[in-house]
Amino acid sequence: MKILMLLERDFPPDLRVENEIKSLIKAGHSVVLACYSLKTDTSEYNWEGCKIYKKNISKFIYKSSIGILKFPFYFHFWRKHVERIIKIEKPNAIHIHDLPLAKIGAEFKKKYNLRFVLDLHENWPAYLNVSEHTKGFLGRLLSSEEQWNNYEKKMINAADYVITVVDEAKDRLLKLENKSQIVVVSNYPDMNDFDEIILKQKEDNKLILFYGGGINKHRGLQYVIQALPAIIKSFQDIELWIFGDGSYKPELEILSKDLNIEPYVKFFGNRPYTEMIQYLSMADVTLIPHFKSEHTDSTIPHKLFQYMYMGKFIMSSNCIPIIRIIEETNAGIIYTFDSPADFSKKFLQYVNGEIKFNKDEIRNFIKQKYNWEIESKKLLEIYNS
Repeated sequence: MKILMLLERDFPPDLRVENEIKSLIKAGHSVVLACYSLKTDTSEYNWEGCKIYKKNISKFIYKSSIGILKFPFYFHFWRKHVERIIKIEKPNAIHIHDLPLAKIGAEFKKKYNLRFVLDLHENWPAYLNVSEHTKGFLGRLLSSEEQWNNYEKKMINAADYVITVVDEAKDRLLKLENKSQIVVVSNYPDMNDFDEIILKQKEDNKLILFYGGGINKHRGLQYVIQALPAIIKSFQDIELWIFGDGSYKPELEILSKDLNIEPYVKFFGNRPYTEMIQYLSMADVTLIPHFKSEHTDSTIPHKLFQYMYMGKFIMSSNCIPIIRIIEETNAGIIYTFDSPADFSKKFLQYVNGEIKFNKDEIRNFIKQKYNWEIESKKLLEIYNS
């Protein structure tokens, strides 16, 4: 089967999409992917056997995506992009990554008699509720929660299959009236990606807290930083390593300075994936400090399983899917997301050896259950059907 994927960003990287492409091609399917670039490097090239069609998008069209359900500009860009690819490649199925472009999948399903798979990485309406770009005047004007909820319901009915990343997301969609089949294909790691990386050892005895990912307000790192002064009073030999970038990074740097803990907090910025994993291998405690919300209660981050496979102790905020997995695996401890006091209390419990943790048992959960080799079979079953 030939599958056309649509991804609403530049590519690569995207771990989930990369894993899906590799597995589908290995199983004998043909995959092409349409994406965009804000740069002028519009091109067509091969990635791991997948033909990539990348089209330049203007800043105006890109920014118009915030009002995608009210104005047609963004959809027009994608219709033109996808129509050309379909005429060249003649796919049998269209695979849409995330909710915004679902309308394009539904339209071309009908026009070209394609099978339509809607791959929901996020609870999109809930994600918009916590996103900074929708909280301003223009964002509130152009992005309506009610409109997105109605759009989501319509699109899951238009798809032949809907993929979610976690059981809680599937349960949420099953409460809506829908005609599609819903399958959970989670963000589990491909262990080969780790085993090929040469890991590093720490050069000193400092206890390292590690975070890797986007740096936005709803990621919750401010509460971790606010917890550090209380921790440092009892335990000074500590550093917080923050990898990634985002709009909230300057605020966190100011906060570290105001709390007089700058020597204890290091911002590494964006680093290549391999390099970040090497730094992760030197960490002691890993962090998932996300705000608890309807969004984070119905999704699961890649980093949870990356941390587990590396055998690292995890401190996570109290988001429902993460609570479920950490309690099952004893991979770490849960704290109240907006409570620096609770974070520092739980951290010191770990330091004092009060929390049971066996890194070999944690890694075995990844090897036996939470890995992409097993999870990818669900994706293949969709296309083999």
